[in-house]
Amino acid sequence: MTEQNTSVFKNRLLSALSPADLSLLAPSLERVQLRLRQSLETAHQRIDLIYFLESGLGSVVARKEGGTTVEVGLFGRDGMTGTSLALGDTESPFDCFTQMDGSAMRISADNLHKAMSQSVAITDLLMHYARSLGIQTTYTALANGQIKLEERLARWILMVDDRVDHDGFFVTHEFLAMMLGVRRPGVTVALQILESGYLIRSQRGEIVVKDREGLISLTKGTYGPAEEEYERLTGIPLGNSKPIAKDDAPLSGPV
Repeated sequence: MTEQNTSVFKNRLLSALSPADLSLLAPSLERVQLRLRQSLETAHQRIDLIYFLESGLGSVVARKEGGTTVEVGLFGRDGMTGTSLALGDTESPFDCFTQMDGSAMRISADNLHKAMSQSVAITDLLMHYARSLGIQTTYTALANGQIKLEERLARWILMVDDRVDHDGFFVTHEFLAMMLGVRRPGVTVALQILESGYLIRSQRGEIVVKDREGLISLTKGTYGPAEEEYERLTGIPLGNSKPIAKDDAPLSGPV
């Protein structure tokens, strides 16, 4: 890996590290492409690889007997997979997969552990991120139990909008229903409510945010606190998160 590449990453966590700390990770990082619905972690199986997303979105999903699923966590270039490792575990109780394709910097669990053992700063940052994702999960549970479907959908749209580069994003009603743990007709009605209030535009699977402040107001306080905690814990801005720097040169190294 070149010296130029060691300090230029699109992932916010990697970008926040000092050059000295990055030098502990960089030789083991590999840039990989992520396809839609690609599995990144499987519940109750050993975590061998960790992905620091540079583009696209990842979902942390809880699954109950019978196959019903609901999204409990969401991340993009603000985060990573493998938060259980940062907390001293070797597996997660949840599945994790991509809900939008993109790219990531990938490293093996062994190499990440080695770098963490050599740097308190790396360990602290990853633990703080894991803590912030847990807080996000708590507010997701609050939203699921306390606010209406269209309000939960508004929160989800805001969280995605924080993590994509473009003005709109594509998602099917079926996928939204799976992520929110509801039936498809309910998602259709919820989208219509948001669109009739001029908060979004929804057409042919594309959702475009038209009024962020209106969406935030609709979430009844369930959007915002977790985002503030992410910034407090990591020191990294999150809202409408865009790449800090551009570097499309492929990076390769042992995994």
